[in-house]
This record gives sequence, C-alpha cells and structure tokens, in this order.
Amino acid sequence: MPKPLKRRELIRRLRDTGFKGPYSGSKHQFLVRGTLKLRIPNPHEGDIGEPLLREILRQAGIDPKTW
Repeated sequence: MPKPLKRRELIRRLRDTGFKGPYSGSKHQFLVRGTLKLRIPNPHEGDIGEPLLREILRQAGIDPKTW
C-alpha cells in the first residue's frame, strides 16, 4: 500500500521508473515516459495522500505493491 509522500519525492521516484520532466503544462506540470504523459499535482502544503497517489500510479501503470 503506498504511503503519503511529498511532491518532490514523488517526482524523484517516478524519474527512477523512467519518466522525464517535470515539464510545464497549462495548469499542471507533467512527466513523460514514451507516449505516456502523466500530470502531477501542483505544489501545496502537506503530503500527497494515498487516494491521489494510487490514481497517479494507476495512470502510470505502476503496481502499488511494488511502489
């Protein structure tokens, strides 16, 4: 089960899985791996919660158990 984490840590760990970025988008930054474009949350106070993290991992095609 993924645990809440900081945005900076999320970006670092996604880069470790092959994503490049973050790049500026219109409303959100995004990371890219091949043809997949993954939006990431804007900076805010506090950690990224488990429900949002699960959704990000689902969109990235990453198994939460191996995260």
